[in-house]
Amino acid sequence: MLLAALSFSLSAQGQPTTNGLFATRAASAFALAKTAWAAHPEDASAACHLGQTSYDWSLFATNAEQRAAVAQTGIAACRQWVANHPQSAPGHYYLAMDYGELAEAEAPSLAAYKLIREIEHEFKIANELSNRLDYAGPPRCLGLLYRDAPGWPVSIGNRHKAREYLEQAAALAPDFPENQLNLVESHIHWHQAADAEKAWHKLTAIWPAARTNLTGVDWEVSWDDWTSRRAAVKADYQKTFKKALP
Repeated sequence: MLLAALSFSLSAQGQPTTNGLFATRAASAFALAKTAWAAHPEDASAACHLGQTSYDWSLFATNAEQRAAVAQTGIAACRQWVANHPQSAPGHYYLAMDYGELAEAEAPSLAAYKLIREIEHEFKIANELSNRLDYAGPPRCLGLLYRDAPGWPVSIGNRHKAREYLEQAAALAPDFPENQLNLVESHIHWHQAADAEKAWHKLTAIWPAARTNLTGVDWEVSWDDWTSRRAAVKADYQKTFKKALP
């Protein structure tokens, strides 16, 4: 993606698998949501669902044109939604998500980088309105954005803000694997071995219960992603610090 920040766990589900079954499901859900919103454009729930499914489907796009078209559909629905319901946290949240996919489609370009400010703005609003939405999705996504965006003066990247928001997400939804994974990955990236180990222990502790509680078709993409990332951080930790995770 344009920036790792724009491939968020931005679900926030992290980087998705390319499994054809997952892509087919996402495309079907998007098509149904698009039809429902077209029939009831003033329905907030229909707009919400289209914003979410637009993001989900755009992750599987095979080219920039397709990704842009899908993202723009979600953006249109979310813009109308927040215009009519400015205090809707999901509206601002999914608008930011879809902006991220549009930025990816337009990269590399000045327009893509300008969208980062829009993404930040919408996530901040969502965070103020409901920071627990989507298992602390707004602070999680802000943390990833600040972590992975280029720093000043090019863009908004900021390690201090990244850590603040990622830790906030983990504190608000400590049993959600994505939040702990982000911390492990970030601490390894920042060469903070002790903090990486601490987050790893928390991830290991919550993993069995999460496996039991987060089940069903809707969670299959997430578990595919989390499982591969969990294995990857063990290898990354050993490569970075020359020792195995305890």
